[in-house]
Amino acid sequence: MSGRQAVYTELQIKINPQVEDIVSDFCFENLPCEGVVLAEETYKDLEMISTTEGTLKVFLNSDRHSELVSESSIRKILTEERELLKSRGLTDEELGSWDFIISDKPNEDWSKKWKEKWNITRVSDKIVVVPDWLEYETKSDEVVIRLEPGCAFGTGTHQTTQLCMKAIEKYMPKNARVADIGMGSGILAICAKKFGAPEVYGCDNDETVIDVANENALKNGVVCTFELNTTEKISEKFDFVLANILHNVLAEIMGDLKNIMNAGAMLVLSGILDEKKQVVLDAIKKYNLELIEETHQDQWVALIVRRVD
Repeated sequence: MSGRQAVYTELQIKINPQVEDIVSDFCFENLPCEGVVLAEETYKDLEMISTTEGTLKVFLNSDRHSELVSESSIRKILTEERELLKSRGLTDEELGSWDFIISDKPNEDWSKKWKEKWNITRVSDKIVVVPDWLEYETKSDEVVIRLEPGCAFGTGTHQTTQLCMKAIEKYMPKNARVADIGMGSGILAICAKKFGAPEVYGCDNDETVIDVANENALKNGVVCTFELNTTEKISEKFDFVLANILHNVLAEIMGDLKNIMNAGAMLVLSGILDEKKQVVLDAIKKYNLELIEETHQDQWVALIVRRVD
């Protein structure tokens, strides 16, 4: 008897790209998800960034837990998660519509199909992110990071991640002790290590990404410390801190971020839509942090600050 080809279901969700990591994470946790990719982003009105939506394509294995792949089950999961996020302060505009469509894709290799959207990403003249299944010949002066995209947030393609990587290249002292808060795939921690940081710590409040980050570090031949933790529980201090998180969370934990910084340490804040940056700037001022630079990529902003007291 010939083997039956796997069937996969493609779930397309309209989201605001700033919540890509959140939506991706709960799809992996609650659905038989094999991979995700954020399709080309479209904007309803370039002057109204809050209405920005992209299409998150979620590749589901229909052969596994098929009861979770029905329209009613997916609607229930999305509705519950959306209400939870709204209860935590996110607005409809910040979330996007979350309108979705599902379609069965028989006679396709679902385990490989989602990978077709990924390619080599050149972040800067020096930094290159390479999907693990693609061949790439490294040039002598390049920092190459190999990842398995789709396993956790942080693929190197999103503007917020690229802004952080460029800040590492520009600002991080080679002897810096580094912390990556909300490290997801571990890409920023790995980048810092490859730029010479002797010690790199990463934490996340999602236990499912710890193994992913460790595997990515192993693929890249670096050693980082990753653990399940939150900023208020960290007792150590660092010279260079990275936080690529939503703007409202950054504002909420700014005091905790300052507490883990040594005197004169630098902090890179990303995950910020241009129209929301004032929320973060107000928190920076509240905690007497010095703004060094504001960088932009498309509608996204990163803020580089220093602890001065």
